[in-house]
Amino acid sequence: MDLGLAGLRALVTGGSKGIGRASALTLAQEGCGIAICARNQAEIDSVVAAAKAKGVPAIGQSVDVSKKEALTAWIAASAEALGGIDILVLNVSALDMGQGEEAWQAEFEIDLMHTVRALEAALPHLERSAHPAVIIVSSVSGLEFDFTSAAYGTFKAALIHYASRMASALAEKHIRVNTVSPGNTYFEGGIWQRIEREMPDLFKTAMGLNPFGRMATDQEIANAVVFLASPASSFTTGVNLVVDGALTRRVQY
Repeated sequence: MDLGLAGLRALVTGGSKGIGRASALTLAQEGCGIAICARNQAEIDSVVAAAKAKGVPAIGQSVDVSKKEALTAWIAASAEALGGIDILVLNVSALDMGQGEEAWQAEFEIDLMHTVRALEAALPHLERSAHPAVIIVSSVSGLEFDFTSAAYGTFKAALIHYASRMASALAEKHIRVNTVSPGNTYFEGGIWQRIEREMPDLFKTAMGLNPFGRMATDQEIANAVVFLASPASSFTTGVNLVVDGALTRRVQY
């Protein structure tokens, strides 16, 4: 199936590892020029080099997405370098499992406000695209209570609400906005690898909750992100696509 992505331009926040990295490189494999941001420049450079090896334009920059000026400047610079923006993948998360006010503030600034600010900054470019799409990476923690923090779950739920609202608001401009909500996802350098090493009892319990007998790979989540971002999914908007291997025991309305 031709996803129709060749020649499009995609921005991915948190694109240096895990779901963000897999999404950026899958988009590149499909022919998209990409721009990524994250915090670790060495990891960014590695992804950029891998994307360029696929024959597409690729750039990356270290950005603190909780800082509005830095985030909007990166979006403007990326749009200029790539010649526009067709796809915006908003993947960054604070992943703050604390119980104090600091966790709430981190989740607010990084998960929620980074998403709102990035979409607002990219909107003029998306309006000029023939195939504009926004993908927001949320979590099944926004759908039901689990072992994560109240702050994390609350703001992941807020992202789903925000995406649905923006899908409706931007439909007349044919700008699609969808959410992907992963279940437990295991990848090199990710939180589950750290939990496996440092909290083996919690890891064993979490594994036991997965009906597939394993967690998702970052590539499996990225495949969902890339499909929803593609012109092959041109009439899909306002959807929250749950990719969790039946981890959540609820009817997905």
